[in-house]
Amino acid sequence: MAGRGQRTDIQGMRALAVGIVVLFHCGVPWLPGGYVGVDVFFVISGFLITTHLLSSLTGAGGISFADFYARRARRILPASLVVVALTVLASILWVPPLMLRQMFNAAIATALYVPNVLFAVQGTDYLAETTPSVFQHYWSLGVEEQFYLVWPAVLALAFHLCRRSTRGLFAVIAVIVAASFVGGLVLTFTNPPWAFFSLPTRAWELGAGGLLAMVMRTDPAWVRSRAAGAAAWLGLAAIVGASLLFDETTLFPGYAALLPVLGAVLMIAGGDVGTSWSPGRAMSLKPLQLLGLISYSVYLVHWPLIVIPQQAASPSAPLPPGALLALGAASVPLGALLYRFVETPFRNPPALVAARPRRSLLLAGAASVVIVVFSATAAQAISAQRLDSGTAAPVIAPRAHPVGTAFVASNIRPALRLTSDDNPSIYDDGCHRDIPSTDASACTFGSDPDAPRVVLFGDSHGAQWFPALLPLAETGAILLETDTKSDCPSVLVDPETVEPYPQCESWRSDVIERLNAAPPALIVLASYSGHYRPPATSAESYGEQWHAALEKTVAALPAVPVDWITDTPHQESTPSICLSAHLDDADACAVDRDDAIDMALQEQERTVDGIGWIDMNDYVCGPEKCPAVIGSYLVYRDRDHLTATYSRALSELLAAKLDLGSRDGDRDRDRDGDR
Repeated sequence: MAGRGQRTDIQGMRALAVGIVVLFHCGVPWLPGGYVGVDVFFVISGFLITTHLLSSLTGAGGISFADFYARRARRILPASLVVVALTVLASILWVPPLMLRQMFNAAIATALYVPNVLFAVQGTDYLAETTPSVFQHYWSLGVEEQFYLVWPAVLALAFHLCRRSTRGLFAVIAVIVAASFVGGLVLTFTNPPWAFFSLPTRAWELGAGGLLAMVMRTDPAWVRSRAAGAAAWLGLAAIVGASLLFDETTLFPGYAALLPVLGAVLMIAGGDVGTSWSPGRAMSLKPLQLLGLISYSVYLVHWPLIVIPQQAASPSAPLPPGALLALGAASVPLGALLYRFVETPFRNPPALVAARPRRSLLLAGAASVVIVVFSATAAQAISAQRLDSGTAAPVIAPRAHPVGTAFVASNIRPALRLTSDDNPSIYDDGCHRDIPSTDASACTFGSDPDAPRVVLFGDSHGAQWFPALLPLAETGAILLETDTKSDCPSVLVDPETVEPYPQCESWRSDVIERLNAAPPALIVLASYSGHYRPPATSAESYGEQWHAALEKTVAALPAVPVDWITDTPHQESTPSICLSAHLDDADACAVDRDDAIDMALQEQERTVDGIGWIDMNDYVCGPEKCPAVIGSYLVYRDRDHLTATYSRALSELLAAKLDLGSRDGDRDRDRDGDR
């Protein structure tokens, strides 16, 4: 590509990419797949960096690694680290105290250039995270920084081993791209967080840009053909189409990532302004050029600008959509300021350009160390902060229509800092299956092997009732068997409309087959009923689908009593986080009962034949409100799961409702015993 001018079309592609990402993060409903803008950035970065490195390899015969890393450090790190520092300070001022340790840990990972690894280890669901880190958008920067670290060495070594053959180098890159794509494809199904966040599973996207750089390095004539221009329009359509058609239910990256990646490749290949029938002229319009110029800075500032106010807002008064759009729009002028006063001055300052590369690298390292030391020290200090009101609450047993405690009690159970770990014990011993697992064997609990065998069957909303059932097993009243798996309902949802993931259907079928081979005394079903509703499906239509799926499930199970525990109320946000900011006003973290419970869906469940319908929500909510604290109990561990502590406290109340041969209690049943 020697002799060709600046690719203004690529600058326009940057504007397109950052625009759809910002709109997606603002919650624009018609752009549910706007996250693919990051994939466009990956292809652009791979193309430009590989073009530069190929020029060094084929021209000078090698790569000056120190110069390369110094230039990358000056280009990327000043703006990045300034935003990290400002985000830390803003979070200290406005983010709820319980989130601060998580924030400091993410700041440390970001300063060390491995935020993507942290989020993968934490099992973050980027597309469905309800309380995201203020540094979550840095995952893509972590991928690129790690790519820049290893890619020059990979190209230089391959070029040497291939005896300076560009064809051989192309073959090596192609193999890397193929291996990375296959790895990402496998992990998308078996370990989605690592597939989404890790460099090995995302390298193929940057590598695709690298392959294009190799193809275009000699400036072939075909790139200015009408066919290439038409293909570039198809590429633009692919990116826009993915933004409009993909959503949080799309298995991503997987096969789906091919659409925006190939779209970006086609746009770069045929998008030059001089290409006939090309979108290059449209991409070169001045507004797009200006946005593309500051796109990196806009990307850095937009996420904390949107997220921090949301985390600071009360759950009872969340930010309206218009406010989110206004915050997203504000990222443009703020990004321009960051570009003007940080990104540009530090890109090629004379004092650093004239010095040895190590000066740039040492300064970058020193800045990172300052952030790491400050964050680590502050994290320790924040851990000592008291997160309760200092007043104890009465220790009372759960009862119907509870009144919430108006403060965070000093004897609250579990403590706010321990809430996220207050899971049923089957999470720790492996009995609750994670997403990659297809192990359909059961775990059994109980002191009396001859007691009636009761099976708990469902997803994580089924598993949350394990602590309530375990005391019955411990006293010998039942022999408890667990069959629970994350994000996998026990209900036979229609795969044409709802498809959680492949391992789910396999696991569920094997469990049902095993139950038919050895029928228990009772099957208890519970699942996250509202979670599996397809985005385009109306509430009424989904209710009918759920009703049909429950009937299908009952028919597939053995002819034994089956109880369905209707879903628990949902909070607007994780209550423990809200409570940490309202220690003396816990009512601020309560939600309206009508908003927390899907009554229409419950009515559909009530009318399913052959099933016992159990509603425990009168012990979780009052007549009007669903409080976060009841007595000395913290009710929820996140937005929609009960704490294991509160679940266990409901044991006797749940036992009274179960179909264990007794018809006592306040059950609401519609059972066909001759099923």
